Amino acid sequence: MPEATPRNIIDKFFFTVGSVLDAPTVWVREKIVEPNQKNYPWYHQKFRRVPTIDQCYTDDVVCIHEANVQYKRDKLVDNEILSILRQRFEDCTMYEAPDHLEKCTPLMRQYEEAAGNWFAKYGDLGAYHDARRAYMKQKHRMVWERRHGPVGSGMKKTGSLEE
Repeated sequence: MPEATPRNIIDKFFFTVGSVLDAPTVWVREKIVEPNQKNYPWYHQKFRRVPTIDQCYTDDVVCIHEANVQYKRDKLVDNEILSILRQRFEDCTMYEAPDHLEKCTPLMRQYEEAAGNWFAKYGDLGAYHDARRAYMKQKHRMVWERRHGPVGSGMKKTGSLEE
């Protein structure tokens, strides 16, 4: 929007006074503050991804520590995602009070799937767990699935006695 030109001497006076007071502030903002700001398109700090625990050597303490810190950050993010999904489902059930069984079913399924995935990754690890223990849990689960089929599907039949 173009600036209005002053119409009379009083407008011209106030326009000049305003420009004198406003010009240093605008100059500092445009020439000093804005060029030195870090402009992120997101509202949280973005960390670089580091090697996971399976990519670290066993004697590389720094790599193991970075993997643990990243694992804990990822767990916090997964906790928040699960919390948001749970809150969406609860809000839906409160808003759609009598018909919530039909209308909120997709949200309930999405939350239950996310909760199952969260438990598969972080569940049963105890209070003081780290990336190494989570990796071992994942490895043991993969060995179990290779031998017996997917977890929760029942054990596959082996041997000739049951045939």
